[in-house]
Amino acid sequence: MQNIEKVISRIKRGTVDFISEEEIRKKLSLKRPLRIKFGVDPTSPDIHLGHTVLLNKLKIFQELGHHIVFIIGDFTAKIGDPSGCSQTRPMMSEKDILDNAKTYQEQVFRILDRSKTEVVFNSSWLYPLGLEGLLTLASKYTVARMLERDDFEKRYKKDTPISIVEFLYPLLQGYDSVAVKADIELGGNDQKFNLLVGRDFQRNYAQEPQAVITMPLLVGTDGVRKMSKSYGNYIALSDTPADMFGKIMSISDELMLDYFELLTERDLAQVKTLHPRQAKAELAQEITAKYHGIDAAKVAREGFDSQFAKKEIPKNIEEYVCKTQMTLVDLLVASELAGSKNEARRLVEQGGVKIDGQKIIGDKTITTEKGYILQAGKRKFKKIVVIK
Repeated sequence: MQNIEKVISRIKRGTVDFISEEEIRKKLSLKRPLRIKFGVDPTSPDIHLGHTVLLNKLKIFQELGHHIVFIIGDFTAKIGDPSGCSQTRPMMSEKDILDNAKTYQEQVFRILDRSKTEVVFNSSWLYPLGLEGLLTLASKYTVARMLERDDFEKRYKKDTPISIVEFLYPLLQGYDSVAVKADIELGGNDQKFNLLVGRDFQRNYAQEPQAVITMPLLVGTDGVRKMSKSYGNYIALSDTPADMFGKIMSISDELMLDYFELLTERDLAQVKTLHPRQAKAELAQEITAKYHGIDAAKVAREGFDSQFAKKEIPKNIEEYVCKTQMTLVDLLVASELAGSKNEARRLVEQGGVKIDGQKIIGDKTITTEKGYILQAGKRKFKKIVVIK
C-alpha cells in the first residue's frame, strides 16, 4: 500500500470539507475495498468540467483499489435537489430523467473505470420504502434542523416558498447512504448538509457512519458564477477539441490556478513558476488531451496559436446555407453557433458577434445577397452561403 501520508495528501487536495481526517485514515487502513458513494440527479444531458472535479477524485479512489457506488438519482430527480437554490425546482418527467441518465453513464466512463464502478438507481430502494417508510424517515428530522441549511434559512427569511417535498430531499439522499452501505460519500460543498444527514441515518440503522468529503464548485468561464449550462459559462466534455482548448485559454489567470488544482494533479508550485500564458496553454492541452487524445489536443493548440497569435481566420470553415433575410439571433441558433436563443442574445449583447470582422450591435435582420463570415465569440466561425 502507498504511504498513508501521500495518500491523504492526494485525496485531500482541493477539498473543502474532510469529515473527519481521523475517520478517513481509519477507513483507509481497513483490509478491504471501501464503498465510495457518489450520487447525481440526471437533470441535464451534458457533463461539463465542473462535474469532473468530483469524478477525478473518485478516479483517485479507484486507483487506490476502492469501489465506486455511482447512484443515478432517478427517484430524487423528480423532486429536484434544493441545494443552492433560491426557489423550488420544477419537477422532471420520467422520460427526460431516463434519457439524461443514459447520457450520464456514457460520459462518466470517460473518467471512471467501468470495472470498478457499481451503477445503481435509487428508485430501486426508494419506491419500496413506501409511505410508512417515508414517514419513519420524516420523523427523524425536525423543521428547525432543516432550517439550519443555509439555502433554506435564506429563503425562509426572505419569505420565499419552500415546499414540503424539498424537505424530503435530504432525507432521501441520506437514506441512499444506508441502502448502499457507504463508507465515504463525496459531493459538492453545497451538498454538505445532505451528506451529514447520511451519517445520522447510518447511525440510526446501526451502520458505521460514512466519512464526508466535499469539493468546491468550479467557477465557469465568466469568472463569476459556478459552471453551469444555464449560465452559458461551461466547458462540456462533448465540446470539440478546438472549442475546449479555446474556452480554457479564455479563463482568467487567477482562475487558472483553481483549474490546475481541481482538474489536474500538477504540482502547483511548479505551475506558479511558469508565465501565465504558457501555464494556461499547458492546462488547456492537458485537459483537451484527457478527453480527446494527445493528437487532437496538439492540433487544437496549433489551431489556436495560428488563429490568435497570428490573427488568422481558420481554414476550412463549415458552411451554412440560409435565406437572404434572417434575424441575427435566429441565424446564430440555426447555424449552431449558439445553443439557444438566450445564448445567442447574450453573445449579441456582449458584443461577441461579428460579420466579416465587423462587430454587430443588437439583434437585427441580416439582409444581403452575398456570402459572409459569421463569428460568434473568439473561436466559432461559419461561412454563410446565401440563397435567393
